[in-house]
Amino acid sequence: MPIRTASAHWQGDLAGGAGTVRTGKGGLTGNYSFKSRFEEGEGTNPEELIGAAHAGCFSMAFSKQLADAGATDISVETTAKVHFDKTDAGMTVTRIDLETVGQVPGMDAAQFTKLAEVAKENCPISRLLSPGAQITLAARLA
Repeated sequence: MPIRTASAHWQGDLAGGAGTVRTGKGGLTGNYSFKSRFEEGEGTNPEELIGAAHAGCFSMAFSKQLADAGATDISVETTAKVHFDKTDAGMTVTRIDLETVGQVPGMDAAQFTKLAEVAKENCPISRLLSPGAQITLAARLA
């Protein structure tokens, strides 16, 4: 398997500086700053990028579970809400709430929910993050 890369550049001190993040193949490039991370400023931040990675990984893992169960014409939309809180150890990602909605013709809600839970447990990004952060899941059919 290939090794994936990303890079970041930061210029200046914490509160007044700014930077850019970039994925290895250049698919994503974004500006970030103290305000975009700790306030409501424009740009992205590491926590949003973690959320995007988790939502993407989960959606792919879930589509595999659905296909393995015989589903076709699958559509999955996932949002990851990353909670970034002050703890005794410092600023910490404490919880990620995954919310997924799927269009899966012929599948009932119980099977859909069960397969979503399996995908959550087996998604590589969930496995990476779950020792340190609680991961919740709300799954529903459209």
